[in-house]
Amino acid sequence: MKLYYSPNSRSTGILSLLRMMGKETDVDIQTVHIKRQGGLGKTDPNNPHPEGKVPLLEVDGHFIRERGAITLWLTDHFDSPLGRGPNTPSRPDYLSWLFYYGSIVEPILYLTYLDLADNDLIRDWCRDQDTMFKTLETALSKNTFLIDDDLSAADLLVSAPFQWFPHLIPETGLVRDWFDRCMAAQDSKFIEEYDAQRMKDLGLPTIEEIYGEG
Repeated sequence: MKLYYSPNSRSTGILSLLRMMGKETDVDIQTVHIKRQGGLGKTDPNNPHPEGKVPLLEVDGHFIRERGAITLWLTDHFDSPLGRGPNTPSRPDYLSWLFYYGSIVEPILYLTYLDLADNDLIRDWCRDQDTMFKTLETALSKNTFLIDDDLSAADLLVSAPFQWFPHLIPETGLVRDWFDRCMAAQDSKFIEEYDAQRMKDLGLPTIEEIYGEG
C-alpha cells in the first residue's frame, strides 16, 4: 500500500488515522506537492491522482480516491476498532457518517467561510449550517460520539474540517465538546511535527507563515 500525501492538507487526516491505528509504518507514505492557497505548491508528476489532489491510496496497482472511501478501506482492511465492520449493527451509521462528511459537512463549512452559503441553490443541495449542526447535535445527544460511546474513524473524518474553521463551532455545547474529544484522542504532536518536517522538505513556508499565527 502507498499513501500519496502532502503536509497540511486533507491527507493529514489519513496520516492521523493510520497513527491512531498503529499502522503508519505499514503503509508507504509518498510525499508529493499539491497546488495550495496563494499560488504555493504545484502539480506533482509523481502523484497519479488525475486531479493532482491528495489523499490517494494505492493498493496492488489500484487507486482509492476520496477521504471517506480511503477511511472505509483502511479501517476494514486492518479490522480496526475505529471502524465498524460489515457484520456490526452500527455499520449503517458508520457508512452514513463517512459520506455525510463529503456531501454535507465540508461543503457547508467552506461555502460558509467564503460567504456563499446563503442562497436557495445551496440550501437545496446540502441544506445550511444550522441544519448541519442540528443533525450533529441530535446524534451527540444520544451518545458520546456520533455512532455510539466509542470514538470511530467517522468522528475523526467529520470533525476534520472544523480544524480549519474552529470559529464556526459554537463556543459551548455538544458539538464543541465532541470536537474537543476528537482532537484530544489524536497524536497531535506527532502529526504537527511530521507535517512541519514535510513542509520543510518540500521547500514550503510553515503553516503559520501561510495562514498567519492562530
